Amino acid sequence: MKSILVIDDEPGIRNTVKDILEDEKYTVFLAEDAIIGLEILKKESIDLIILDVWLPRKGGIEMLKEIRENWPGLETIVISGHATIDMAITAIKLGAFDFIEKPLSIEKILTSVRNALQVKELRHENARLKHELFEQDEILGSSQAMQEIKKLITQAAESNARVLITGENGTGKELVARHIHIQSERRNGPFVAVNCAAIPENLIESELFGHEKGAFTDAIARRKGKFEIANTGTIFLDEIGDMSLQAQAKVLRVIQDMRFERVGGEQSIETDVRIIAATNKNLEEEIAQGRFREDLFYRLNVIPIHLPPLRERDNDIAELAVHFLNKFCNGKKTLTNDALEFLKTYSWPGNIRELRNIIERIAVLSAETKLSKTTIEPFLYTTSTPYNTTQTVGQNSSNSQEIDGLFNLSINDAKETFERMYLIHNLRKTDYNITKTAEAIGIYPSNLHAKIKKFKIEAGK
Repeated sequence: MKSILVIDDEPGIRNTVKDILEDEKYTVFLAEDAIIGLEILKKESIDLIILDVWLPRKGGIEMLKEIRENWPGLETIVISGHATIDMAITAIKLGAFDFIEKPLSIEKILTSVRNALQVKELRHENARLKHELFEQDEILGSSQAMQEIKKLITQAAESNARVLITGENGTGKELVARHIHIQSERRNGPFVAVNCAAIPENLIESELFGHEKGAFTDAIARRKGKFEIANTGTIFLDEIGDMSLQAQAKVLRVIQDMRFERVGGEQSIETDVRIIAATNKNLEEEIAQGRFREDLFYRLNVIPIHLPPLRERDNDIAELAVHFLNKFCNGKKTLTNDALEFLKTYSWPGNIRELRNIIERIAVLSAETKLSKTTIEPFLYTTSTPYNTTQTVGQNSSNSQEIDGLFNLSINDAKETFERMYLIHNLRKTDYNITKTAEAIGIYPSNLHAKIKKFKIEAGK
């Protein structure tokens, strides 16, 4: 839950803003002046500040300078009832995210708060990527096939051309897209990933292009879409082969004109964004079946990058397994040679994602420090059972062993691990049909969507 500090000397303003934000499930701290606000900042983890300009003891502009010096990553929305243009310019130059004049409207406050928090999250994500991504380069492997992929990534990063990444589920398509972004001139802009397969068809346009207040029943405020948020950066359209023809037409228009309209809006919004798309489908076959637009395919397929499945590059398996084990165990456990050779004999239907999952599970649940073939074999075939949609958890000894492993976790981790297993099992039974799955397990589809997002469950993965 995000925490917001409201600093204003008027009790009516403080309490009104507090009520608005708490209705949206934010945690709110209140301060009547800057001195009290600074004390709260030193004690609490604050995600956003709403700051009045005119304050006793220490003014808002002076406070803004102190925030920039001591909390440089903290977004601030400045409010005022007697603002001048010069004051607004000064606030923005000092790093304020937005400047809002009183009287405050619910829509203006909520829109500014959502946008500020979203920008903060994107900034943190990009900082994390810059810090970690190149350290993770070995995840791509060192086989000849992956060396060629690395060259293509470098070449793609040097241009602004659109990229189409193809490959089976779990081969690392998003990681490749992130590498391209971080190595490109757009590295300081946002990287916005969109899983087209996970968004209901009736919400895809709102998700991509945003909406105006009142555009549909739940549109209580204006909302920016992913194309608008990704401006000056990169948008990654994952599983674009699952997008409806209607949405494909809208994406094609953005590519052609670099502009779009929010749902329910008439204003044409320009965007400067690089598009990287990915799919696990054969789009040429989809075109032949009338499920994918040929003109969009050629627009996207400027730089094609195909990621081979893990079973076709078994020389990478040992390298990847060792990397993941070191990551999860900090070098406290090792894989024996017979274990590494055994890993090469498995077909890896879930590719790198499945290998990572298995190694993480072994790292958490195995008490041994030297992991042999005998140690890892039960774990490997346990994790393969969820691909069989007719089997239920606990139906055989391997699954029983997996359930037994939950007893080694904290109660919260055990609950979350089981809930994720339970959801994946039931989703696979309905071929990831949200409505049918929700009905089968007795929850609303909207709640199921929220859980899918929470546990990062992706269709077919």
